[in-house]
Amino acid sequence: MNTGEDTQGLRKILDLSRLISAAILLLHFYIRFFQLFYALGLQSTITTKIIGHLAKLSLFEGWWWAKVISLIFLCISLLGVNGRKEERINMKQVWIYLGIGLCLYFGALFLLFLGESVIAIAVSYMVVTGTGFLFILAAGTRISRVIKEHLSKDIFNSENETFPQEERLLENEFSVNLPAVYSYKGERRNSWINLINLFRGLLVAGTPGAGKSYFVIRHLIDQLMGKGFSMFIYDFKYDDLSVIAYNCLLKYINRYEIKPKFYVINFDDLNRTHRCNPLDPAAMTDITDATEASRTIMLGLNRDWIKKQGDFFVESPINFLTAIIWYLKKYKDGKYCTLPHVIELMQADYDQLFEVLQQEEEIKVLINPFLSAYRNEAMAQLEGQIASAKIGLARLASPQLYYVLSGNDFTLDVNNPLEPKIVCVGNNPQKLQVYGAVLSLYISRMIKLVNQKGKLKSALIFDEFPTIFFNNIDSLIATARSNKVATALAVQDFSQLKKDYGAEQAEVITGIVGNIISGQVTGSTAKSLSETFGKIMQDRQSKSINSSDISISQSSQLDYAIPASKISTLSSGEFVGVVADNPQEKISLKMFHCEIQNDHEFMAREERNFRPIPVVKQVSQQEIWGNYEAIKSQIAELLAAETQNTAVHKTETKKKKKNIKPDKPGGVGRNKTVRSSPGAVSL
Repeated sequence: MNTGEDTQGLRKILDLSRLISAAILLLHFYIRFFQLFYALGLQSTITTKIIGHLAKLSLFEGWWWAKVISLIFLCISLLGVNGRKEERINMKQVWIYLGIGLCLYFGALFLLFLGESVIAIAVSYMVVTGTGFLFILAAGTRISRVIKEHLSKDIFNSENETFPQEERLLENEFSVNLPAVYSYKGERRNSWINLINLFRGLLVAGTPGAGKSYFVIRHLIDQLMGKGFSMFIYDFKYDDLSVIAYNCLLKYINRYEIKPKFYVINFDDLNRTHRCNPLDPAAMTDITDATEASRTIMLGLNRDWIKKQGDFFVESPINFLTAIIWYLKKYKDGKYCTLPHVIELMQADYDQLFEVLQQEEEIKVLINPFLSAYRNEAMAQLEGQIASAKIGLARLASPQLYYVLSGNDFTLDVNNPLEPKIVCVGNNPQKLQVYGAVLSLYISRMIKLVNQKGKLKSALIFDEFPTIFFNNIDSLIATARSNKVATALAVQDFSQLKKDYGAEQAEVITGIVGNIISGQVTGSTAKSLSETFGKIMQDRQSKSINSSDISISQSSQLDYAIPASKISTLSSGEFVGVVADNPQEKISLKMFHCEIQNDHEFMAREERNFRPIPVVKQVSQQEIWGNYEAIKSQIAELLAAETQNTAVHKTETKKKKKNIKPDKPGGVGRNKTVRSSPGAVSL
């Protein structure tokens, strides 16, 4: 309809069709009930002749044809109707009106069989038929008012935010592959999360119950152990992961060229724990190792110090603890170089302690500020420097910890080619403040031994990583790739890292990993991940409605592939993330939003058949206390012996000074011998 004349002509045709429809229906009434109208005087000679001729037409024979033809013309008249558009009108209303109208329109024929008077039958028939005609007309006009061009019914924009994902299974000798299902344009498709380069680091995030351990970490342990990896596992809720690791080792033990040994560090059940000295003197080559160990211990005990590194009252106790560790490392080739001995030696009186520490030349520069404060009787300053270290370490002075920390069942070189190991260290959420510092020391010393060239491929898995402290985790991820060390960190939220490690360190950790798998997270973490995943091209629609027509416009624009709101509402087992690839194994579709598929029945059956971690040794309470008392007595003997040696040394020095008299002016002392130089003349 390009011109106004065309529109006007169409309107006239529609009006004529509706008029014909009504006229046929009225003629139908008049012819069928002519005698009634004749009796009422509603006739004339001319109309009677016209009606007589029309009645002979087949159209008006019987009761059906006239009504059907009238209805056809009515439908024709409704085809071009443009009513005012209303969003409240829907097709349900239209069908109700149409159903009522058809029932009345054709159902009126049954009134003819009623045994009433002719007038009553005629009136009721015409009223019911006319009412049905009006209902049909109303339904037709409402159809034109219904808005047919609805926008997409996907109110959460789920289908528009789908994207193609990697459906190939890409494996290599170091990979972990997780089967998954994802949705693309309303279709469910199978996919794979191909972690083909775990040496670039893996960060697993998710709130409690998101499925980090069940859907991800469990498969890491199983598949990596199946490929011959040595492994170190930090088990926050011991023994959840340790039991899995032990049974995986039993399943894959024959796949190792040299069968690894399984070790557990556990401070609660001493019958099922090995003993290991994290301050093994053989593993400390210089004083910087002692410095690193002392920093790990003190920052692990005082987590708020992490953000204050460099302050005087933070660095002072670290230096003092370094001096004690290094002294015990040098004393009799490290005979007493264990953390329990360090704790006991630090609790000694200042008189004895400083007298003993001065005997080691390498630590004099470390203890000099403390000696100065002690000699100048600046006790307030001295206590401020040392007391924080003594108080913190005193929390570790328990017989159970002393028993585990003073033994030497194994070393922490997990990926030693000659002696590979599977090491699990267990924490207890109820004793986090005490155990966390000690386990941090184990991890710090272990990483220094693992991150070396020429070692076996290994995996370091940390469940609930923020509960421990490791100062240089970013350096580990950055440098361990070339040494075939795969690092996996599990966190509940990035805000945990910020709280425990500081904003700068947390940002480095989250930014340096190459693989990210995230379950449900909220807040700034979800926003950060959404920005990391980037944007994809998405369709947009807009609708405009006026009195006679509607218009819908469509456009495409870049928007977040996985919005923060979508990450905040992920179900358990549903994950988003990105994977890293290799130069030789490119992955074009790195991003994923899928549901990891677990065989729940098989895994439940496997768990029922798990063998418990075996008892290492039946340890009696008497043996634990005996070890505790022995450490105390050894330090007491060390202090007594070294104090006595110092006293003897001082006495001998004084005697020597008394035997040496000063020279007379211009002469030669009596105790000196004059040696003539060659060619000299004797006097």
